[in-house]
Amino acid sequence: MNTEKMRDRNFCLEILNEYTKSDSLLKHAFAVETCVRAYAEKFNEDIDYWGNVALLHDFDYEKYPTAEEHPFKGNEILKGKGFDEVFRDAIMSHADYTNIPRETLLKKTLFACDELAGFITAVTYVRPSKSIDEVELKSVLKKMKDKAFARAVNREDITKGAEELGVALDEHIQFCINAMKKNKEALGL
Repeated sequence: MNTEKMRDRNFCLEILNEYTKSDSLLKHAFAVETCVRAYAEKFNEDIDYWGNVALLHDFDYEKYPTAEEHPFKGNEILKGKGFDEVFRDAIMSHADYTNIPRETLLKKTLFACDELAGFITAVTYVRPSKSIDEVELKSVLKKMKDKAFARAVNREDITKGAEELGVALDEHIQFCINAMKKNKEALGL
């Protein structure tokens, strides 16, 4: 497949919608995409390519939710559709158990944004207005300490992601909050 298809958001959105029906998983894909696209712009990288990697990082999760299947099945599906190894490897690297090293900026960014985008979304949902406009860095940090809140979100991955990206945790959280605020209508936040 040529790179243009991998940069075509509508093409990738069709794949996402074919495999993912859950509203919460779709919103997660869009939130991670939003954060990764913002970093791609900051780092002067290919915004569309990076965004589509993020958009499709969990596309197979609803149908193949186990560690034995996700993201391995998705990797096979995308390979069959002609996605290149760089694209697929980035997706594979977001799960530690795949043992794909995160040695590129794209891989580090996807990993850093994955759990954090979900966590910021969860923090938004407990705000009185359920609007991301009310989410602040201090509220995210406070909720990170509350182990009962959004317990499925791995706090260690959030911290490790910022470290691997070489960005201070506070700065990383604020960057993602700002990115999500700019795209709040599309994210339903």
